[in-house]
Amino acid sequence: MDTDSVLKLDNQLCFAVYACSREFTKLYHPLLKELGLTYTQYITLLVLWEEDRMSVKKLGERLYLDSGTLTPLLKKLENMGLLTRVRDKQDERSVIIALTEQGARLKERAIEIPEKLFCQAGISPKEAEALRAQITDMLKKVQKLPL
Repeated sequence: MDTDSVLKLDNQLCFAVYACSREFTKLYHPLLKELGLTYTQYITLLVLWEEDRMSVKKLGERLYLDSGTLTPLLKKLENMGLLTRVRDKQDERSVIIALTEQGARLKERAIEIPEKLFCQAGISPKEAEALRAQITDMLKKVQKLPL
């Protein structure tokens, strides 16, 4: 790559990943609107549908979100009746997040979202899995870099 094209926006991997992420989030919007959820609320529930009852700290680590972003999000989901937040009896500093029955049932309505999204985007499940694997591998490599 010549020196003039090194700093072109369209040649930046980070921008391609960022722009693609934003576009995917836009595709999710109408699908999630039917459930009354934002994208961030949806991915929070995805984690809890995998493993109910976890600390706010662990949830934040899974979602790559800090407590300043996570706390209002969890309060909103609690107000919607989808989860509860309770101080851990063993460690008062820790707050445990758990799905309510309503939050657990919402999974049944969300089950079709990934397939609908792939169809909308014109991506086969096989292509989506290959891309996810590549991006996850890149994420792991980036996480190992010293700050």
